[in-house]
Amino acid sequence: MHLQLGQHPAPTHAVAHLSDPHLLTDGARQYGVVDTEAGLQCALARLRHVHPAPQVLVFTGDLADRAEPAAYARLRAIVEPVAAELGAQTVWVMGNHDERPAFSASLYGAASQEPQDRAHDVDGLRVVALDTSVPGYHHGDLTDAQLTWLAEVLATPAEHGTVLAMHHPPIPVPMLRAGELIELADQERLAEVVRGTDVRAILGGHFHFSSYSTFAGIPVSVASASCYTSDPAPVDRFVSGVDGHQAFTMMHVYADRVVHTVVPLAPAPELTGYPSDAAAQLATLSPEERRELLSRKDSDFNATYENHEPRASPTV
Repeated sequence: MHLQLGQHPAPTHAVAHLSDPHLLTDGARQYGVVDTEAGLQCALARLRHVHPAPQVLVFTGDLADRAEPAAYARLRAIVEPVAAELGAQTVWVMGNHDERPAFSASLYGAASQEPQDRAHDVDGLRVVALDTSVPGYHHGDLTDAQLTWLAEVLATPAEHGTVLAMHHPPIPVPMLRAGELIELADQERLAEVVRGTDVRAILGGHFHFSSYSTFAGIPVSVASASCYTSDPAPVDRFVSGVDGHQAFTMMHVYADRVVHTVVPLAPAPELTGYPSDAAAQLATLSPEERRELLSRKDSDFNATYENHEPRASPTV
């Protein structure tokens, strides 16, 4: 049950946006260092603590670092039990490290060289997986046929709108100039298709750090990676991949907006907090009592909180 503490009701949908797991097999490590499976497992462990649980897990590409069938099989073995536990659907998106035959055979049961574009219904929210990969290259592009298909899909609005999930996000990358060389080509062609439609948000990956923008008036969110990440402020380096700052993003969909929240994977020591039963205790108070307890600077709650004293739940 959602306890409304502020002005806004509960979101209609919670979307877990994960990207770039770059899964490897047989104990191989990315660049000889990064355990990509451990990174994915860490992301899913953190996801189990997200409340409410997401209705869908969206993976925006580069699922397997070398497009090995065994890596896709391992991906499913790791992710699908967690998705089932959460009661969530899973949406797979092609990335530049993925290969269509292995991707389609391993994840959808039939090998294909065709673009892997699919529309998914998630409790009235349409999630469109758009394949921006270009065989043999790292940059992204969309064919005329793909854009026609997308226009036909978007011609009928979904109950709660559409989320477009793609690997190559259509945004500038001022903090990673090298990314401009492998960005989505001819972005205006996509803009012409999505402008004025029911697309509520665009989700992307590819750059290995969190970033935000707009495209054709639509919010764009780029998720970090669960493997290695790109340092947006490297010292004397044109490009710098680092083993740190991994994260995923939660997207909450409301009737009139979306909210994105970065969830870091690395654990951090707690400096202050209250146990989870505080919410149940707050539910027994009136809105006015809750404001007095949590907002008034000299309340018992804030006096204890601001003095950095150990504490149990607030007394109500």
